[in-house]
Amino acid sequence: MIKQQRRTIMKKNSASGVFRRSIVVLMCFGFFSGMFLASNNAWSSDENVKIGILHSLTGTMAISETSLRDAVLMAVGEINAKGGVLGKKIEPVVVDPASDWDLFATKAEELLVKEKVAAVFGCWTSVSRKKALPVFEKYNGLLFYPVQYEGQEQSTNIIYTAATPNQQLIPAAEFMMSEDGGEKKKFYLIGTDYVFPRTANNILKNFLLSKGIPEKDIVEEYFPFGHKDWAATVTKVKEFGKNGDATVLSTINGDSNVPFYKEFTAQGLKAENIPIMAFSVAEDELRTMDTRYLVGHLAAWNYYQSIDTAENKAFVKRFKSYCKSNNLPGGADRVTDDPIEAAYFGVYLWKNAAEKAGSFEVAKVIKAILGLEFDAPGGKKKMHPENHHTYKPVYIGEIRADGQFDIIWAASGLVEPVPFSQYFKK
Repeated sequence: MIKQQRRTIMKKNSASGVFRRSIVVLMCFGFFSGMFLASNNAWSSDENVKIGILHSLTGTMAISETSLRDAVLMAVGEINAKGGVLGKKIEPVVVDPASDWDLFATKAEELLVKEKVAAVFGCWTSVSRKKALPVFEKYNGLLFYPVQYEGQEQSTNIIYTAATPNQQLIPAAEFMMSEDGGEKKKFYLIGTDYVFPRTANNILKNFLLSKGIPEKDIVEEYFPFGHKDWAATVTKVKEFGKNGDATVLSTINGDSNVPFYKEFTAQGLKAENIPIMAFSVAEDELRTMDTRYLVGHLAAWNYYQSIDTAENKAFVKRFKSYCKSNNLPGGADRVTDDPIEAAYFGVYLWKNAAEKAGSFEVAKVIKAILGLEFDAPGGKKKMHPENHHTYKPVYIGEIRADGQFDIIWAASGLVEPVPFSQYFKK
């Protein structure tokens, strides 16, 4: 059970005159603040309720985020076709923060203040989320965040629909150390240089040390977004793993993954000798790669397109049809993946909570979300009753030649989210 301490800062005015003047100021502030919030929270017209979509459609992260916009819009279309939410049709407002982290805050404020949206669905990288977070807290907005992340955070204004470290990072490392994972004893941690990879690798390294892996057998390297030249790094990985006892734990994000895997193959490295366990590569990223040479490499996620249920097959079919009928790039060849599923069911989660609350008011919607059980394409899930995170399944997938994954390991049942990892050390 994770306990959080709340700090309350109290200021006292010793002079009674100052105190009286402060009361007057506060009363005036409260009046105008109330007027502002009433205005700012005018989420809906007689016919529509607005939501925001805050995903990069250009720049280095467009390779991943564009599909999340598509998934949200598909969910909106489905809900509107069935009458909307609380008798209102959803009106999506799409903005493009263009892989510019500061622009996420600007666009979030635009959505909350100018467009007066009831909820926002967006962000991918943790740096984009952290840039936007103060804006949501300032204006009491509601963000649904659909991508696995490093934890160490719990905002009352964010609903985290993807994995915490104990739902992705730790199970993956445990798998690689197991007999099924090849009993790896050396770990090369490669990531993009921002919050998620550095915090994730802090957790992974301390976990590995706790399991008896010597520090000399754990290597960390970081690179900027959009990094393309991987030759020197892959050469070092090749030397590091020459005895067949090493693995790469990859937190590389965005389009840098394409040249990384290409260089890995060019230097003759395969999953049989040095497997890559990826935390940010899924089916959507694999669409842009020559997957014939990636067979056997791994990823840890909470959903795969290959989940063999009638509900998931129907979801995959609908998404492909949606992309084709709307003339989206890739058309019917589009795929689903973990962040796409989380972005999609996030809209339905908001809908279900608003209907349960009978209101679009943020505080009431959040109260209705906590502990809520719901259906998703990958199966039943539920929200934690306190910490704004999601109980999820955990899977290890192996890349196939067709760009899909074979699920080779699964946790038993839904895994409770623990946002604050015991292995994180400042």
